[in-house]
Amino acid sequence: MESKAGPSCRLVFCLLISAAVLRPGLGWYTVNSAYGDTIIMPCLLEVPQNLMFGKWKYEKPDGSPVFIAFRSSTKKSVQYDDVPEYKDRLSLSENYTLSISNARISDEKRFVCMLVTEDNVFEAPTIVKVFKQPSKPEIVSKAPFLETEQLKKLGDCISKDSYPDGNITWYRSGKVLQPLEGVVVLIFKKQMDPVTQLYTMTSSLEYKATKTDIQMPFTCSVTYYGPSGQKTLQSEQAIFDIYYPTEQVTIQVLPSKNAIKEGDNITLTCLGNGNPPPEEFLFYLPGQPEGIRSSNTYTLTDVRRNATGDYKCSLIDKKSMIASTAITVHYLDLSLNPSGEVTKQIGDALPVSCTISASRNATVVWMKDNIRLRSRPSFSSLHYQDAGNYVCETALQEVEGLKKRESLTLIVEGKPQIKMTKKTDPSGLSKTIICHVEGFPKPAIQWTITGSGSVINQAKESPYINGRYYSKIIISPEENVTLTCTAENQLERTVNSLNVSAISIPEHDEADEISDENREKVNDQAKLIVGIVVGLLLAALVAGVVYWLYMKKSKTASKHVNKDLGNLEENKKLEENNHKTEA
Repeated sequence: MESKAGPSCRLVFCLLISAAVLRPGLGWYTVNSAYGDTIIMPCLLEVPQNLMFGKWKYEKPDGSPVFIAFRSSTKKSVQYDDVPEYKDRLSLSENYTLSISNARISDEKRFVCMLVTEDNVFEAPTIVKVFKQPSKPEIVSKAPFLETEQLKKLGDCISKDSYPDGNITWYRSGKVLQPLEGVVVLIFKKQMDPVTQLYTMTSSLEYKATKTDIQMPFTCSVTYYGPSGQKTLQSEQAIFDIYYPTEQVTIQVLPSKNAIKEGDNITLTCLGNGNPPPEEFLFYLPGQPEGIRSSNTYTLTDVRRNATGDYKCSLIDKKSMIASTAITVHYLDLSLNPSGEVTKQIGDALPVSCTISASRNATVVWMKDNIRLRSRPSFSSLHYQDAGNYVCETALQEVEGLKKRESLTLIVEGKPQIKMTKKTDPSGLSKTIICHVEGFPKPAIQWTITGSGSVINQAKESPYINGRYYSKIIISPEENVTLTCTAENQLERTVNSLNVSAISIPEHDEADEISDENREKVNDQAKLIVGIVVGLLLAALVAGVVYWLYMKKSKTASKHVNKDLGNLEENKKLEENNHKTEA
């Protein structure tokens, strides 16, 4: 393109005239760069063959140029103008591409590449845009809690060092919060640092919470523009404690209401469903109209049965909001009469009673010497085997640990009773003498022999069971002797003697004393024999009656026959025979 100025004009004047002519005809080219990166601006001109040099400049806001780089086409040398903000940041390549390191916001200008020939000046403008990604948004100045039905500042969402400035959006559980009068109030502001020219965006949120906001996450985001277009950064979640008033009061009892017994400690706990929960309550005890002010717990120690009743609690500032529960203090009383150690004489009567008083039906168990009895003991006539340790035990099955027991130690005493028996050995060479003794305390047995004879062995004793035992000796008397058995305890001394004939003289043996068990067997056998005999007698009686009726009927029939025949002789004979038969 030729200049309108002549060849003799000065170079500088020609350059100015050419620039003014060429600028309107050139297009716009934009370079986007991230903050801190290197800005690369190619010169969008074809290099002419007669190029003298190339230059780069930028334009001030008022349009005046500032030259920053020069490169000669002949000397291949590069010169950078003394512009402080670009010192040590410029690089101009051989193809006149300009690079600016460490891009700043102040680099956002209109740069122009100029190629100069002897008679022409060619220009190509480039617009530089610099973008700075903001910091990740953060929710600060967070409220320690939110209250239902109250508009309160939730917090600030802040994002720093952005260029250009961005927008902030609030979210509740992932959904955008839109301004709503009295419920959602958003206040947005931005501030630019005069040194770095970077923006800080802040959005304040005022919010009226409800109970549905419990555990709901709140977030915010910043939307900004970068070299490649629009982008978004998201903040971390923030969950707020939601305060709401108490709407219901409940009362709890420890231990469980079904297991409270006399002597326990009862702890009443009153709870309100508000947040934060109430810290103080009024507790109402049975029969006390005035409440007792306390924390959320109230303890009664060592309760008795008269503590049974309705227990209540309420809010201090709202007594109509009340809760109640019924408590039963279970009790169990046992009275054993007689109890402790009781000494009675054999044959005495002893009434025994175990009286129970309880808050509900109780089970009663009788034990004797650690063995469970089938029924309550009753003594109309005491025996030695009735002695022992008796326990009456009662319990409430539904209440753990509530049981009572009392014991009776029964001692049955009796003076010594003696019965002596003898038995000759089948060989006829010895005789066994047995002394059966009954009594309590256990009597001591002593033998004495009067007359000649020898004791075959020492006395042997049986076990002492139910107040009875025996001692026996075996002798071979050469003449008649008398054996004396002496039994003695703390109550009395009893003596009994038995005459024993010489071994050469036969005599009747006395039956041995039988034990209680054998005695019962003998009694059973006797009852069986008596039953059989009675049955036989009844059968014989019935047979006799039947025979008498039969004979009576036969006699009447014979009389009628004789009358019909008219034979008086035969009638007499029949009568005689009948008399004999009856006899």
